Amino acid sequence: MVEEVQGEGFVFRDLRGQEKEEKTGAGKEKALALEINFSTFMLSLGSSVMLNFGEVPDPITGKKEKNLSMAKQTIDILSLLKEKTKGNLTEDEENLLENLLADLKMQYVGLSRKQ
Repeated sequence: MVEEVQGEGFVFRDLRGQEKEEKTGAGKEKALALEINFSTFMLSLGSSVMLNFGEVPDPITGKKEKNLSMAKQTIDILSLLKEKTKGNLTEDEENLLENLLADLKMQYVGLSRKQ
């Protein structure tokens, strides 16, 4: 329940307890859809690389634009994360990261040769 108190030119909204309300019903579905974990983080970085490869349209402009230097930087970040998380990942996370990196590196090499 959101409680509102009006003052001179402003409104206070007491949002305490709102989190409890959101975890029931439709709010629970929304919370589950927004769950962030290591795998979704890796996939998000992979999506950024695909955007910079010009494979998918920019969600803002709607245009496909290549930026291979940004793609390489994100691939390097993924490689760094692989190195720094070694021994701390589940088997599924490790496989995801390994396969994602291999795929992105191969695509990067192919695209950079075309330039």
